[in-house]
Amino acid sequence: MYKNLAAALAAACFSLSPFFPASFAQAQTPAKSPVKTTPVKAAFVYVSPIADAGWTHQHEAGRKEMMTALGDKAVQSTFVENVAEGADSERVIRDLAKSGNDIIFTPSFGYMEPTMRVAKEFPNVKFESITGYKRADNVSTANARYYEGRYLSGIIAGRMSKTGVAGFVAGFPIPEVMQGINAFTLGMRSVNPKAVVKVIWLDVWFDPPKEREAAMALFNEGVDVVSFQTASTAIMAAAQERGKFAIGFHSNMNQVGPNAQLVAVTHQWGKYYADRVKAVADGSWKSQDVWGGVREGMIRLDGFNAAIPKTVRVEVDKRQRELATGKLHPFHAGATPILDNDGKVQIAAGKTLSDEQILQMNWLAEGVQAPRRK
Repeated sequence: MYKNLAAALAAACFSLSPFFPASFAQAQTPAKSPVKTTPVKAAFVYVSPIADAGWTHQHEAGRKEMMTALGDKAVQSTFVENVAEGADSERVIRDLAKSGNDIIFTPSFGYMEPTMRVAKEFPNVKFESITGYKRADNVSTANARYYEGRYLSGIIAGRMSKTGVAGFVAGFPIPEVMQGINAFTLGMRSVNPKAVVKVIWLDVWFDPPKEREAAMALFNEGVDVVSFQTASTAIMAAAQERGKFAIGFHSNMNQVGPNAQLVAVTHQWGKYYADRVKAVADGSWKSQDVWGGVREGMIRLDGFNAAIPKTVRVEVDKRQRELATGKLHPFHAGATPILDNDGKVQIAAGKTLSDEQILQMNWLAEGVQAPRRK
């Protein structure tokens, strides 16, 4: 099975910071900061160009929602886009801290270590490591339960696929991605038990030509619905060109694939950003870990294709309500256990994975076909 470094890091994440799902957020309690009497200065660092849709687009939409909600008398914000993970991001984050920003949002897993290093140098600046797991007195972490939306989109894919073969293009086999692939597959197989999901790893998050090439390869192998966890709209555009279906991710990609997009699993960051800036303003900001999903409004399905039958919409709406109330959990095994693609039991019959187990996920579900990784 997949024993990758990122999975080990995610395991470390949980040992460093247990997560309390009942309270949604766990906070550390340093001394309260003084109330701000001038507008909060907030900065954002983006890993790719903003573009018309995708990961960075959605975070920029969240920044704009924050500005609308709070107004320019309460907050002044800036952003730097297309910043590579590593040394470049550390330089940019440090420059933003030197420039007098009160809070800096760094929404990319690869920004975590640079954020931690800069945070040590600027203890009075607040940092928000989005998708990271390391925290400090002035560093918070936040992420969304993407797998919940993946499960729902898998149900739609299972109902709409004519071949029963879906594809999944992903950057790296980190736990977050494996959660999404497994949830998508389990959702698809909940309505079509023989469904197969073929995976291609790109080893990069943002590379439009490479993303397009992977999508085309999957279509040539009989895939008629493709999902993905990459940062551009190239896969949606490829599906539109080939007359196939695709699941939008991060944001609604209907404008790129008006016929291709079955549905989009969207992430909603505006309220989170506004709440964190307000906390800086009133002196209540504390380091915390947030992991929100459908229930908290951080994950939402959007941009449904008109070709989806009403019966399927009703089915998915019901499942979404069940996710919100806790009646449904993507990683719950019913009367039969959930196996990995080596035939090993990963979730015993009648059992549900804990948050810790989900965060450490390093296996792929039965029905997933993916190249082996060292």
